[in-house]
Amino acid sequence: MSRRASTQIIAGVVVAVFAVGLWSSGTPVDPGWLRYYSVAVVVAVGLLTAWDRWMWRIPVLQRFEFMPPAVRGTWRGTLTSAWIDPGTGKPPPPKHVYLVIRQTFSTVSVLLLTDESRSRSTLGRVTRVDGVSSLDYMYLNRPDSSVEHRSRMHHGSASLDITGSPATRLRGRYWTDRDSKGELDMTERVGTLAGDFTNAEALFVE
Repeated sequence: MSRRASTQIIAGVVVAVFAVGLWSSGTPVDPGWLRYYSVAVVVAVGLLTAWDRWMWRIPVLQRFEFMPPAVRGTWRGTLTSAWIDPGTGKPPPPKHVYLVIRQTFSTVSVLLLTDESRSRSTLGRVTRVDGVSSLDYMYLNRPDSSVEHRSRMHHGSASLDITGSPATRLRGRYWTDRDSKGELDMTERVGTLAGDFTNAEALFVE
């Protein structure tokens, strides 16, 4: 259901309850009041949209405990895998990765970009409980066709602690249905949302 439709329903219920309350108390109900209904809906939709998209990210509002921490942007950091290469008996070296986070007050989506694949979230949430903030999400990883012979498509999940206000670091672990796991440590952020790995690299060129 769209935000406009849900707002219209809520506004309609409020008007109906208000009218029934007046009628039951013996107060005449003037249908002329309804001429303000459409204006009220437009104003309410506009305010709700502005709040959901950007108002909640205002620094002074971010101080409140009930606000989800703002982590929107493109992050750069490292992915360290705990998988052991059977050929060498050692884990692969850490690699630079990028985390692209799209966030509103009510939603969050995560895109992890590496030089070989991309992982897109299917579910995600940002929470703050008792002063501890985290980004938790489930994802589907799609490798490039050139590496599918050694890295098949898979599902996974990640849980990252959020440090700072405003956020300055995302750090935590990931797990996959290939029985592999590792760590993510994201320490740099820009506001621009990258579209692919090459684009993300260009955002952090000094």
